[in-house]
Amino acid sequence: MKKTIFLSAMFLGSLVFAQQTHVVGGDRDAHGCIGSAGYTYSQIKKDCVRTFEQKIKLTEVSPKGSSTSMAAVIFSKDMKKAEVFVKDADSGSIILTRAGGKAKAWKKDGYVLVPFKKNGYQLKKDNIVIYQ
Repeated sequence: MKKTIFLSAMFLGSLVFAQQTHVVGGDRDAHGCIGSAGYTYSQIKKDCVRTFEQKIKLTEVSPKGSSTSMAAVIFSKDMKKAEVFVKDADSGSIILTRAGGKAKAWKKDGYVLVPFKKNGYQLKKDNIVIYQ
């Protein structure tokens, strides 16, 4: 009887400990991306990406506070869509669409992405430059 009670207590104790243990990388989102490893889901690539590793990165123009945030841009293969990862996006990113074949701007909900200087881009919100 004492042996059964002791083993039951050991089993229950191990269950409590297992529930409190934090598993590193166990924070997968609905798409399977591990946020603690810096991954977020890209709607254009249909895969997990690290925004800080993307080729096109923009810097906040007028940061609020002491830290400057970054934005990343991923284009679709046909360049008709641009996915912009900004801190203000509820879903993590915003998909901008280029209007017409020769248009040089991608737009959605007051956001506009335009080429800037030789190889850069500017992101505007309500006609105010927020990243470049």
